Amino acid sequence: MKKLSILFILPKGKVRRDNKIVIKCRVTYDKNRKEFSTGIFINPDYWDGKSQEVKNSNGSNIVNSQLNLIKTKINQVFLYLQVNDTKFTVEDILRKYKGEPTKKEFGIVEVYNNYLLRIEKLVGKDIQLVTYNKYIESLRHLKAFLKSKYKQKDILVLELKYPFITEYEYFLKTEQNLQLSTLNKAIQRFRKVISFAISQGYLDRDPFYAYKAKRLKKEVVFLNSNQLKALECKNFEIVRLQQIKDMFVFCCYTGLGFKEMMGLKYSNIIERFDGNEWLSVKRNKTSRVYYVPILPIAKVLIKKYQNETDYVFPRMSNPKFNAYLKEIANVVGIQLNLTHHIARKTFATTVLLYNDVPMEVVSELLGHSKLSTTQEHYAKVVQKKVSEQMNSLSEKLNKNEENRKD
Repeated sequence: MKKLSILFILPKGKVRRDNKIVIKCRVTYDKNRKEFSTGIFINPDYWDGKSQEVKNSNGSNIVNSQLNLIKTKINQVFLYLQVNDTKFTVEDILRKYKGEPTKKEFGIVEVYNNYLLRIEKLVGKDIQLVTYNKYIESLRHLKAFLKSKYKQKDILVLELKYPFITEYEYFLKTEQNLQLSTLNKAIQRFRKVISFAISQGYLDRDPFYAYKAKRLKKEVVFLNSNQLKALECKNFEIVRLQQIKDMFVFCCYTGLGFKEMMGLKYSNIIERFDGNEWLSVKRNKTSRVYYVPILPIAKVLIKKYQNETDYVFPRMSNPKFNAYLKEIANVVGIQLNLTHHIARKTFATTVLLYNDVPMEVVSELLGHSKLSTTQEHYAKVVQKKVSEQMNSLSEKLNKNEENRKD
């Protein structure tokens, strides 16, 4: 264990006119030392360097008490830094003693604001404005928690331990009434801020080390082959409804998200290594570029909407698009709360997985950065497909057995 040394010294050649000299304090830790003035002046003739005391003079008891107090405070600071189990320097000891923040003594909110300043410059490059605004919203949740739990505007990032995370999670659930998916996103954003704090040296241990987010396993909602066929075959006299239907079907065969569909330009249609046309898509959520082959139905719809603008499809807001989908679902007889996102799920399941496309390929065509993301979302779909195939096999085997008996 590294030891702390505290020594009071008298600097040479710095005697005042009243023949007094200031006592300096030398603090040594980890082979490094720093000195500071105590502000206490004495006659050097009365100083005993060995015992570190003033001897035989008026006021010696007061001076010695002051020196003992300084030494005690420095030892208390040293103990505090040790208990907090973090790396520190002799400079940090002196800063803490003087009431100044150490290099690593940043507040949680302060670190969060520093992180916001950093990612603000990435808006439109690596992240979307909507993502940045979500971080600001999460900061409001954090401030509300600090005010409620600690009655403070900020606390030191060094004080952040695992119980803080669980208490914060509980607060978001009970006081902010966040749904599990929204709560997990808020915690996820806070976790990125803490990772930033660790990377900057403000924190040595990750308080999230033992934390595991609770997952809400949602049922994947998609159109089955009969529903998709019924939708494809239905034509509408109202132009807007027909456009919405066509755009939805297009996404059922390409897997594009709403923003990717709205941003799709003819320049995104490219010929690739196999001589076929593919869509070059930049995933709005991750800014990752990926490629999707243009299946025959999608190709027909692109040709149908060929126009003078750069964009493939007419412009439309997401809420309005989904409102029209509700009307379309009622007409076609689809008993689902139809939204644009179901088209992407339909592409992954009915079009790909149910046609024996491997999970790895599905992941690539959805623009997922990790295969585990695809597996997490569509594992149940695969299990259902296996179950259906096994039931079919069972029926076939039973039929063969009956024929054999006959």
